[in-house]
Amino acid sequence: MTTKLVIENLKNKPMRSLLSFLLIGVPVTLILTLQGLSSGMLNDNKERARGVGADLIVRASSTTMAVQTSTEAVKEKYLAYFRNEVPHVKLATGVMNRSIEFPLYITGIDPDEFTKMSGGFTYLDGRGLRDPDDILVDELYARQKKLHIGSAISLKNHDWHLTGIIQGGKLARVVVSLKSLQEVLDTGANLTQIYLKLDDPRNSDAVVRFVEENTNLKVNTMAEFTALYSVNNIPGLSDFMYVVMGIGVVIGFAVVCLSMYMAVLQRTREIGILKAIGGSNSFILRIILAEAMVLGIGGTVLGILMSFGAWWLIRTLVPSSLAIDIVPLWWPIAGAITLVGAGLGALYPGLNAARHDPIEALAYE
Repeated sequence: MTTKLVIENLKNKPMRSLLSFLLIGVPVTLILTLQGLSSGMLNDNKERARGVGADLIVRASSTTMAVQTSTEAVKEKYLAYFRNEVPHVKLATGVMNRSIEFPLYITGIDPDEFTKMSGGFTYLDGRGLRDPDDILVDELYARQKKLHIGSAISLKNHDWHLTGIIQGGKLARVVVSLKSLQEVLDTGANLTQIYLKLDDPRNSDAVVRFVEENTNLKVNTMAEFTALYSVNNIPGLSDFMYVVMGIGVVIGFAVVCLSMYMAVLQRTREIGILKAIGGSNSFILRIILAEAMVLGIGGTVLGILMSFGAWWLIRTLVPSSLAIDIVPLWWPIAGAITLVGAGLGALYPGLNAARHDPIEALAYE
């Protein structure tokens, strides 16, 4: 009986029900989109770091977390040290990263050394770096910026000439010659990080110990480095996500409270009839809470569907700037957050309805 009453109540006020579903779905979409962005961007960086093909990454000792654009420099002279004096090092190459627009950065490489280490880029169009002003971009960046072979690109106060569009998933989205980037930025012979390929990955621990004992540099295996890409390691991100979840609860509470309060006012006579034929206070409260749960579940489903729309828009409009994933693991979490807000929002209207005097309710116009 309760189920039928809830369904009929929702059907008799279709516009109110649809608006409630929509307003509850918005914070669900917000939560899922934020989670999708954080997961997508972190996974994208992990994938591109793994695509380098290195076993170890070397950075300045003061560098924290998995920061790709740290201004803390590693002297280029260390390349000779790693190649000639550190045991088990087969290849060593340095790169320089500089931010161009959050979260994108431009990367300077030595093309020959990078090709030996990673196998080189896969070219979808054009050719590799040959002249000082040549630049490569991946397919997503080219699509977002509407670039083609021969396009002029102005970055870091310098005009570059697009010579190649590469397949994504390796190192960076925007790549130039290391020497050219050093000259443009006037940084001297400095690097952001050095990648090492070993004769056997099982020697990683021995090399890490050797480098840390003989230099003041920070060394991580690539597995350790990519593990740093997590929500908890990004300053403020986890706190921001908790704030968004709190906003979701508040919105769910406010929408359901207002919707249920209006529903109680509109159904005063109905509540009076139910109580007159023997409906208990708990039965009336159960009807209101059940309707709120249906609104919460419907809003969650709608929010999940809208998150797919957000996913499509981001991948269509800004595919290189923002990487986004669909995160099904968060669907029940977002739903639970919504149902908590809906349940809390329905308590006051439900208790108010349960306290109605049946005689007064039946006389209500």
